[in-house]
Amino acid sequence: MNTWMLLAGAGFLAGAMNALAGGGSFVTLPALMLVGVPSVSANASSTVALLPGSLASTWAYRADLTAMGGVSLRALMGVSLAGGFVGALLLLLTPLSVFNAFIPWLLLLATLVFVFGPRAGQVLRRTRRIGAGPVLMAQFLLAVYGGYFGGAVGIMMMAVWSLLSPAELTTLNPAKTLLVAATNAVAVVCFIAAGKVWWPQTLALLFAAMWGGYLGARAARYWAPRRLRMGVSILSALITLAYFLRAP
Repeated sequence: MNTWMLLAGAGFLAGAMNALAGGGSFVTLPALMLVGVPSVSANASSTVALLPGSLASTWAYRADLTAMGGVSLRALMGVSLAGGFVGALLLLLTPLSVFNAFIPWLLLLATLVFVFGPRAGQVLRRTRRIGAGPVLMAQFLLAVYGGYFGGAVGIMMMAVWSLLSPAELTTLNPAKTLLVAATNAVAVVCFIAAGKVWWPQTLALLFAAMWGGYLGARAARYWAPRRLRMGVSILSALITLAYFLRAP
């Protein structure tokens, strides 16, 4: 009973975090590992559990999807699907002991990007512009990271796109939601085919995350985004520190 209550609480919190500010995987991955799911399967199961929320957000944004700086969404979608597939395969080929050693560093990278990524994107947008080719290559590499781990990958994508387009970050958000969902969807297919998903635990997270996402979206209009991001940043920093402290 304690296991299912923990997973339901983690799923609800993760869904609300994704609806309000992002960072839900900072909660779902540790929760799955805490209840005994091996790290690679925990990462795969977390991706599966959070995918429905991403798909729902993509559907909600469908009328706002636009190309960016001359790069079509079709091209970005193609490289995102390819990168997500490569990243998922890399995860499945990574030995469990190696991935366990990577987790604190991956969490640290994701935390730093979550905290500083939006500001970095604004600075880069004022000082740099690059062409469509480098953006597509960067998108492929980010999708590989997304299929492999995925923490804060959406913020990374928007920081790269800001080098191509002067559009505001709020304008880029619908495309980010679509491409993160595409990256995760192809990874989910790979994880399911490889038998890496722990379904009872995943479904507990999934249904709770759907409720958390729904209620979080309704509450978002009343809460200050800056304070929400600060709360997620503190939580992710504490989780990252805990993983470094428990590393052998």
